[in-house]
Amino acid sequence: MARRFVLKAREPDEGTPDLTLDYAGDLDRQQVAAATAGPGTTLVVAGAGTGKTRTLIYRLAYLVETGTPPDQIALLTFTRRAATEMLNRAGQLLDGRCERVRGGTFHAFCLETLRVHAERVGYPSRFGILDTADAADVIDLARTRLGLDRLPKRFPKKRTLLGMFSAATNRGMTLGEIVAEAYPQYADHLETIATLRDGYAETKRRTGVMDYDDLLALTLELLTEHDDVRRAVAGRCRHVLVDEYQDVNHLQASLVERFQSVWGNATMVGDDAQSIYRFRGADVGHILEIPRRYPGARVLKLEHNYRSTQPILDLANTVLEGMAETYDKRLFTDREGGDLPALVQAPDDDFEARFVAQVVLDKREDGTPLNRQAVLFRSGWCSYALEAELTRRKVPFVKFGGLKLAEAAHVKDIVAHLRVAENPADAVAWNRALRLVEGVGPQTARRLLDWISQAAAGGVEGATHALRQSVDEVVPSPKVGAAVGQLVSALAPLRDESLAPEAQVEQLLDYYRPIFERVYADDLKNREADLEAVVALAARHTSRTALLESLALDPLDWSQDPAEGAHKDEAPLVLTTIHSGKGLEFDTVFLIHALDGVLPSAYALQSSDEEDEERRLLYVALTRAETELYVSYPLVQYRRGSGQFLTEPSRFLSGLPESLIEPWSLVEETPDPPAPALPTPGNQLSDGRA
Repeated sequence: MARRFVLKAREPDEGTPDLTLDYAGDLDRQQVAAATAGPGTTLVVAGAGTGKTRTLIYRLAYLVETGTPPDQIALLTFTRRAATEMLNRAGQLLDGRCERVRGGTFHAFCLETLRVHAERVGYPSRFGILDTADAADVIDLARTRLGLDRLPKRFPKKRTLLGMFSAATNRGMTLGEIVAEAYPQYADHLETIATLRDGYAETKRRTGVMDYDDLLALTLELLTEHDDVRRAVAGRCRHVLVDEYQDVNHLQASLVERFQSVWGNATMVGDDAQSIYRFRGADVGHILEIPRRYPGARVLKLEHNYRSTQPILDLANTVLEGMAETYDKRLFTDREGGDLPALVQAPDDDFEARFVAQVVLDKREDGTPLNRQAVLFRSGWCSYALEAELTRRKVPFVKFGGLKLAEAAHVKDIVAHLRVAENPADAVAWNRALRLVEGVGPQTARRLLDWISQAAAGGVEGATHALRQSVDEVVPSPKVGAAVGQLVSALAPLRDESLAPEAQVEQLLDYYRPIFERVYADDLKNREADLEAVVALAARHTSRTALLESLALDPLDWSQDPAEGAHKDEAPLVLTTIHSGKGLEFDTVFLIHALDGVLPSAYALQSSDEEDEERRLLYVALTRAETELYVSYPLVQYRRGSGQFLTEPSRFLSGLPESLIEPWSLVEETPDPPAPALPTPGNQLSDGRA
């Protein structure tokens, strides 16, 4: 056997190396300090629009230029695309050495580690990886294996269980804490859920597969319980770079600590003010506690904004002043001028939608393309009235985050009942309505439909009469028959076509509510507001026919011919939730439905931490705007059971001085009176002259 000779690690050259890049010329003062910081732990608090990615790329290049071996630099990101882009840009700046940097997602880095050391945590080196759908199926396998396949119908579905398990793993919380916080409707099943979680873990280990969370959790276990492995893995991480550190969860923060534990060099870049993904497990506490977690860590700031005008930044800065804990920073810009952001009070949803549509079209006429304008909102339902208005005006748009109203399953349920009343021969709508009845399966629904189709010519009254007659012969049990009878009773009042659409939907919801709570028990909170939105939408229509037509109209495909005067194939207007819009920027931004109870969400007011996250969410929305910013809210809203009520603007904006945000009000244009008819011979003029 050959004798081994161990080479000592090559130390960086003494003295200041000759640098290829002109850091002081290419970057601003704060960026230079961040890119060229010395050894140790550095946190770069990068405000919105301050050139975070550019700074991180120069940091990477500087480390390579000053002697850090590229293959001993770990660049951790949240998407593979982000890592690839940064490495490519660094390579263009410097040379091919940057291609050897170990860049990728947390999951990819952990996978690479586990492939070498999996046996130390009880897995074969050739373990399989489950995607989300496969992981949910494994939960089903474990459920059957444990004899838990005949559980109450209100037991969570497999994807909900997977969400519970994932949240507990990523946030470092107990299963009981997760259920109490996010799934209280399943508290009675906690013991069974915990048993199933153990069975799920055992099934994965027995079959040699891991889910995405295991890649992180088992790597952390490996590095914590096997010090020789930690020294080997961390020894190859002479410097750790982490992008978007404000979005790390419990596992990721702990992994970064392990990865840098040998050399003690780490650069974390992020913005605590843009931590808005708590629902995915991100915890702003990790970026805030860096000075405590890493004694001696330097905290540098990027505050020079290259995106927005100063009036927009002044508003964003002021919004952050109410935070309980944050890194103090003030965004500023060299851009001159800029209009004050507008706080637009609209009488109702319809006025708000008309305002946005009109300004969008006016700005397009003045040269701002549709895709350089964006409408942001807290939740998907906030844009429903605007979607209808844009469709009416034939303005092409694309929506990110949340479903379009007519695409949501629970909204389709309501629409199916309305369609049955409108057209008793609509077999598709009947099938959906019948299948929602507990105990009615495909075969029973088909047999009931055969009876209904024969009587459909008699209108909804004839169809429901046939349905009632068929129950005894077709329905398998008296209990199911009684449930079908409830459907018949719910449809009966809709025979009265004089009943306002709003009242029809209200009556349907009385029947549908128990079904809604049964079918969508896993995420009631997320769907609840959509039901209110359907009632509000119905109130704006004079007939059930008009309401159904409005819901059926799909937004225009932007590749088709858009509105008159638009260029063919014009890129569409962007509608997006604030969460989905993070990282984007637009010339003009409309933030709609900026209501107290919406932004901040009423649910968030139960906790100061959640209220702070809502404040950060508003900050993210405001800082998407480059030139013009309109924040609007409807003065009147509709709540089922109590009708219309007056609203208040977001508490984060209410009471701010007019020097920060300019109040606007909307007024209806008064049409010019018709011109008087020209006099003809024999006609009398208004002053009595002939």
